[in-house]
Amino acid sequence: MRFRAPANVLLRRAQLVLMLATMVPTVLMTALGIVLLITGSRSVAVVAGVLVLAFCTSSVTGYILGSIFVSKGASIARVQHDYLAVVSHELNTPLTSIRMFIETLHDGRLDDEDRDKCLELLRQETERMSVLVARLQELARMETGERAFKKRPLAATELVEESLKSFRAATLPEEIPVDTWVPEGLMVRGDKNALVRVITNLLTNAWKYTDAEDREIAVRVIPHGKKFVEFSIIDNGVGIPRAEHRQIFQKFERGKQALQSGAPGTGLGLAIVSAIVRAHRGKVEVQSRPGRGSQFKILLRSERPATP
Repeated sequence: MRFRAPANVLLRRAQLVLMLATMVPTVLMTALGIVLLITGSRSVAVVAGVLVLAFCTSSVTGYILGSIFVSKGASIARVQHDYLAVVSHELNTPLTSIRMFIETLHDGRLDDEDRDKCLELLRQETERMSVLVARLQELARMETGERAFKKRPLAATELVEESLKSFRAATLPEEIPVDTWVPEGLMVRGDKNALVRVITNLLTNAWKYTDAEDREIAVRVIPHGKKFVEFSIIDNGVGIPRAEHRQIFQKFERGKQALQSGAPGTGLGLAIVSAIVRAHRGKVEVQSRPGRGSQFKILLRSERPATP
């Protein structure tokens, strides 16, 4: 079987060949042009020197542009490689557990109680893998524009109420108090289910990364200028270092504080939040410091209610 170099290595080789094929003759032609300009007394020599230097300038410009495109291609190939590596790792964990449980069941040495426990764990792992695949597919559809959003005017109070219902259903049987402040009359335009998912995801993160003994979670909605409505989800949890504020919105990325807390997660939730908000022509921001809690701000375009 013939070995083939990775795409990023091939692109780097192409960049080296491009540099040698362009720069070596360009340097020689530049030297020739300078010599013609210095030693040439006739107008023909001067014109030839100018033309040679112009050709060299064009060659250098072409090399720079070509190098930029090749470097961009290498960067994309590296991102694709890293993405596939992370996806493989995330899928390999539940697959390993599933294989282990199947082998245990195949031995036939378990009593009824242990077999039921094994089957339940097997169900949980398959469900975990199904959720991961479904989220990856949904995120891919949103990034390629294939995910259609049914946008309509929505009251901010309606969005928050539906999000709180979804959040409380996800955190049963625990009762999680959430301090809310949503003035009447604020309207946005968007897909109700998608935006409810955004707020619910941020509320769930606030719940996961705060201490149960002194947990404080709040939702605030205020106008943001004339074009936006700001939804803020605030907590007093572990916080996020400033260096990770952009990183956490990337696929499979989780902050160090989140990993150290031991809370479960795949690193796709905030990537989906960011994709949904971008599709609504909005913005997502985070203000946080380690040990000082976090404030996630969702800016959605304001929709003024129709006048009677």
